[in-house]
Amino acid sequence: MTDDLEQLKLLSIFHYVVGGIMLFFSLFPLIHVGFGLFMILSPESFFDNGGEQPPVFVGWLFAIIGGCAVIVGLTISICTILSGRFLSRKIKYMYSFVMACIECLFVPFGTVLGVFTIIVLSRNSVKILYGRNGTSQNAT
Repeated sequence: MTDDLEQLKLLSIFHYVVGGIMLFFSLFPLIHVGFGLFMILSPESFFDNGGEQPPVFVGWLFAIIGGCAVIVGLTISICTILSGRFLSRKIKYMYSFVMACIECLFVPFGTVLGVFTIIVLSRNSVKILYGRNGTSQNAT
């Protein structure tokens, strides 16, 4: 039982760390947003000698896709940090389990964290800590 508590505590800390790393890297597409806005607001500055300017929709494409990438990245990183909080309090078992599955998509740190979280949360002794009965839900 104490090993499970210690492992949940460590997983919680690692969720905070990986969530912070994800938060940092999710801001990188802001470069695309800025570049897209630059293309929209000042397209004449791309070519000095009267060359053909890029179409305006390209700037919008950069800005919209970059903005969507930032929003998705921030959402996933905040959800990862919340999962760490829930692991430390031993609440919202299914939320943490689903987030562990989603984290597996983010190579390499998210994959390692997600796999270890799934392994720990799958134990019957951990399910009991969460107030679950610790048996399989698929009784036939």
